[in-house]
Amino acid sequence: MEQLIFEVTQEADGGFTAECLTEAIFTQADSWAELRTQVKDAVDGYFFDQPKPAMIHLRFVRDEILASA
Repeated sequence: MEQLIFEVTQEADGGFTAECLTEAIFTQADSWAELRTQVKDAVDGYFFDQPKPAMIHLRFVRDEILASA
């Protein structure tokens, strides 16, 4: 596995959550900078006894609802 892809969403309180799309890895943080650190730590913990992927992709997802009328 060369890369992990995380889907990142911003919570109503301003914090962020990140969930890996291929492995059972989830983390959260109050800021984007902290989230980056938390994701790296979570990946290190998950792959503690095996080779880690070379890259981590953070995909920011934003939901927006628009009135059509």
